[in-house]
Amino acid sequence: MRISGPEVLLVLLLVVLLFGARRLPDLARSIGKAFKAFKREIHDVKSDLDLDDERADRSE
Repeated sequence: MRISGPEVLLVLLLVVLLFGARRLPDLARSIGKAFKAFKREIHDVKSDLDLDDERADRSE
């Protein structure tokens, strides 16, 4: 399923109407921080799983 140009514009228009132009920078900043924290947590979980695999390999 692909998103076309008019659909993106419609979504952006709805966001502006819901949150207002003044709050958009704060909203974008909050989304960016949340995404960065989410990526950090995924990286931490992968690192923990890799460490567990290494420990299991050593104990065998």
